[in-house]
Amino acid sequence: MPENSTEVTAAGIARLAGVGRAAVSNWRRRHADFPKPVGGTETSPSFALSEVEQWLRDQGKLAEVPLRERVWQQLAGHPAGAVPALVHTGCALLLLRTAPNTWPEITAVSDEGMAGVLSLAVDKVLTARFGPAAEAGRAVHAPSPAELLPSVPLLRAAAELAAETGVRETFEFLLGRQLDANPRQYTLTPPGLAGLMAALVETGERPARTVLDPAAGTGALLRAVGRPAALYAQENDPDLAALTALRLALHTDTGCALAARTADTLRADAFPQLAADAVLCHPPFNERNWGHDELAYDPRWEYGFPARTESELAWVQHALAHLREGGTAVLLMPPAVASRRSGRRIRADLLRRGALRAVVALPAGAAPPYGIPLHLWVLRKPGSGLHPSPELLLVDTAEPAEPSSAGPAPAAGGRDRLDWQAVHSTVLDAWQSFEGAGRPVAARPGAGRAVPVIELLDDDVDLAPARHLPPPTAADVPAELIRVRERLTETLGLTGTLTPPAVTPCEPAHWPLTTVGELARAGALQLRTGGPGTGPGPVLTEHDVLGSTAPSGSLPVDGPAEEPVLVEPGDVVVPVLGGGSVARVVDDATAGAALGRNLQLLRPDPAALDPWFLAGFLRGTANNRQASSYASTATRLDARRLQLPRLPLTEQQRYGQRFRALAEFEDALRLAGRLGGQLVQGMYDGLTDGTVAPG
Repeated sequence: MPENSTEVTAAGIARLAGVGRAAVSNWRRRHADFPKPVGGTETSPSFALSEVEQWLRDQGKLAEVPLRERVWQQLAGHPAGAVPALVHTGCALLLLRTAPNTWPEITAVSDEGMAGVLSLAVDKVLTARFGPAAEAGRAVHAPSPAELLPSVPLLRAAAELAAETGVRETFEFLLGRQLDANPRQYTLTPPGLAGLMAALVETGERPARTVLDPAAGTGALLRAVGRPAALYAQENDPDLAALTALRLALHTDTGCALAARTADTLRADAFPQLAADAVLCHPPFNERNWGHDELAYDPRWEYGFPARTESELAWVQHALAHLREGGTAVLLMPPAVASRRSGRRIRADLLRRGALRAVVALPAGAAPPYGIPLHLWVLRKPGSGLHPSPELLLVDTAEPAEPSSAGPAPAAGGRDRLDWQAVHSTVLDAWQSFEGAGRPVAARPGAGRAVPVIELLDDDVDLAPARHLPPPTAADVPAELIRVRERLTETLGLTGTLTPPAVTPCEPAHWPLTTVGELARAGALQLRTGGPGTGPGPVLTEHDVLGSTAPSGSLPVDGPAEEPVLVEPGDVVVPVLGGGSVARVVDDATAGAALGRNLQLLRPDPAALDPWFLAGFLRGTANNRQASSYASTATRLDARRLQLPRLPLTEQQRYGQRFRALAEFEDALRLAGRLGGQLVQGMYDGLTDGTVAPG
């Protein structure tokens, strides 16, 4: 095996071949010619990717590794690690984009020669984009020939992929895979939220041409800015800073000035003289070691010295210190910052001087931590020609929309369930009316209101929107309760009609059995897994399958350039996590939605398998128990191990009709439960607010 060749784990082999890890273990035991481990540990060995690919082809288990998958496996198995490999790839892609005519000459030599020439060429491109290499804190540096040499096969393959999909798209795909593979290592700003924050600073008379993100992370916020003249990024993690710098360089043209620095922002500000048009920031939350002791006399604390427990208010004042007069900053905040007593004096001074312009409560699931409704703070740098506003805009998008009488309410929360279009519309309409158009905002019950600052300057200075907004109008509550009660009565009648007939006992059946994995290998069905993708369509989420509701998720408009898996009528969708026996047959109304995370799709051949027969037997408790693994705190279902009886198609259809009737009965029961809960809570609310008489 060549020195420094790419290695792949058993999990990677399973992904290449489209099988489970158990299948890879079986291959190792049964086939003496299976490639021997070349690294890793005894319990988690690694194998040479080239040897594995050849063995899979020889066995007829792999016709050809897709190019994008081969590039990812080369990157993930890089001997120096995935992040350095991704930085090398980003440098090469930036060179390919900047000087495409030089690439054929660079690659027309040996690997050693290419590494040497490429190092010099990359250094020139990085200097032109980010300034001299000697500049303090520059986020990305040209790798040496020795560092580049193990990456040369990867870079050749990445350039080949870029020729197919585009330079920017190739880097976004690889970066997205890296982020998805290490979810606990990175704090992400979802594209929908990044777009909203960027839109808030781009409204107004003067567009945001120079933008700073002092906690740049993966660069999502700066990437969302429309047409910047200059972008400034600072990030404490050197690896993340390098990836962000390359991402922004690939996303913008050479007319946009870029400055990306690596340093602790609060302790070592990389841009002390910068006065930007806008600041976007998703700061770290609840930090204790943010520099409280050594920064006590820092001039940035114009509105008060933050307490040790108020690191977020330090970031707020850092953002204000880097704005020109009249410039706008938008920061993502945990909701506690709006009401903690330790920060009330700073909040009061921000209000008195007109620096804080709006507080927006977002729905739960907008960004990590996904379980709580975070806030957006919109700030404006006071100036000599600007008068403090007597009002603060408060907007609350945290509550889910009320269910219509046409169907059950979707469960609230969840990152796949947010209607970002509705959130954008609510927030931007209120902000433009309040700030851009210069006219007062009419109070929208339960949604938005311009609150006089004098009302907020009490002992608590509590800025949580929900505590100051008028409650939703109660005028229509009795009429809505009447409609809900009528629909509940109708649904309860339907459940009686759909109740299964009396059970007919019989002896246990002893059918010959097969597994989903065997059926897939025989071509009787296809197996697909939900995952990342981009596009405008809805997403069928895990919650939708469990609750039997319409697709409620949405795909990001940008990100890794991967095609989503679209469901078709007759597909059977099974959740991967949770250990519950659930299987949903896709109908015409659901068809066309993208398959969400943690879902597996089984697409049966209608000439061989009845979909309702398939879904019904997959739901058997014993079947799910034997196909589930309990290696961690979460139960995981391996759909390939689920068993089915071998029955003729006509017999399958007979069972399928009964399973379909059971599913309709279950849906009616579920809807009755939702309507009953809605009626009970509505009665409590109506009786307590006086809109419903006790009798």
